Amino acid sequence: MSTNTDAPAGAGPATGPAFDPDRPFRCSPSVALRPEPFGALVYHFGTRKLSFLKTPQLVDVVSGLENHESVHASIEAAGVEEAQRPAYLRALAGLAANGTIEERT
Repeated sequence: MSTNTDAPAGAGPATGPAFDPDRPFRCSPSVALRPEPFGALVYHFGTRKLSFLKTPQLVDVVSGLENHESVHASIEAAGVEEAQRPAYLRALAGLAANGTIEERT
C-alpha cells in the first residue's frame, strides 16, 4: 500500500492476483489497524510498512470485510454513497495488491 490510501485518491493498480469485489475478503492477520481521528494507521508486520487509511468510512469498510460475504457487501454496510463506490473499489484493490487485505477462503 502506498503511504496514503484513501477512497477519493484511490490506490495504485493491482499487481497481484486479480481483485474480485464479489469475493469475501478480510484484513490480513499480518496487519494492525490503529484508529485515528482522520481514519487509521496501518502497519504491516511482514513488510514493515506504515500506511494510512485517510477516511473513517474506509476504515469501517476494511474492518467490516470479515463480516460480509463480499467486498461490495462491506461497502454497502459502511454506507458508502453510490458515487463514491468506484473510488473505494480502487483503494481496496490497492490494499489487496499490497497484502493489507486478502481473500478469505
